[in-house]
This record gives sequence, structure tokens and C-alpha cells, in this order.
Amino acid sequence: MPKTILFKYYQSKFGELIIGSFEGKLCLCDWRHRKMRTNIDLRIQRYFGAQYIENNTEIIDKTIFQLEEYGNGLRTNFDVELSLAGTDFQKSVWNELINIPYGKTESYLGLSRKMGNEKAIRAVATANGANAISIIIPCHRVIGTNGSLVGYAGGLAAKQKLLSLENKINEQQLSLF
Repeated sequence: MPKTILFKYYQSKFGELIIGSFEGKLCLCDWRHRKMRTNIDLRIQRYFGAQYIENNTEIIDKTIFQLEEYGNGLRTNFDVELSLAGTDFQKSVWNELINIPYGKTESYLGLSRKMGNEKAIRAVATANGANAISIIIPCHRVIGTNGSLVGYAGGLAAKQKLLSLENKINEQQLSLF
């Protein structure tokens, strides 16, 4: 029996996502209509030696539940088990993205510095763009050095909504004290 990546489409508050699992772990939470959709899907299928089949799983349901909580301002961190499909360098970038706190942003240059190689800024940006687990691996928190919103697989409108959600909650929390 061939290996499978089970997936489901999900309409979030921020846009339509494709959410997939492989062997009980989340391997995909990405924008359904992104420009690199075909390339991302081929990379994931080759990495796991598996094909996509539309079906639901427990991890997909858990991910959707947590995305709903996040979208409603009730969650700031995710605790779904991940299976990353990428090179060692890409994985190191994605793991660094997870360290950007909720409500904060980082520039590509800052991310490159944190990874110990300021000159790797373009490679870091490329790896960031190849992230297939959006929102949960918060690539939306990466902005231009000048503070501008720059490219995002889900589109700049989705990125703005995500960042606004996170900043709004922090402002409310600060106003309590």
C-alpha cells in the first residue's frame, strides 16, 4: 500500500488553507491558492515518498481547532506535532521562525543574524518563502528591514490580518495594567 499524505481544505478567517498530515504529524498548513502551490506539493510528496489523498485525520482536526482558537484571540502558541519537509537549512530557518514571539516581528536581516550568518539573508528569505506550515510556523512575523510588509504566500492582506490580530491582543493585555 502506497504512503499517503491525508489532507483537507479549510476556510480560515485569513484565507483558505490546505492542511495535511503524514503518519500522525502535521506536514502541511499552507495557503491553497499560493503561487508556489505546485512546487510545494511536489516537494512534500517527494520528501515523504507519499501521495495526497483528501481525507480527515485527528491531527488535522486538532490543527483546525487550534487555528480557530488563534483566530478568535484565544491562543498564542500551537502544540501540534510537526513533520517538516525540507533541507536541513530550511528546517533551521523554520525552527528559528517558531522562536519569534506572538505579537512580535523580525526582519530577514535580523533572522539571518540570529542564525549566525548575516550574509545568508537571501537564503533565509527563500527558506521562509518555502515554509509549508503557515501561521503555526509564523513566517508572517517576518517583515522588511524598514518595517514594511513584504511578500507572503497568503498575500499581504492575510499577513496584515495576522499581524493585526496579534498586535491588537497585546494592546488589550497591556491596557489591563
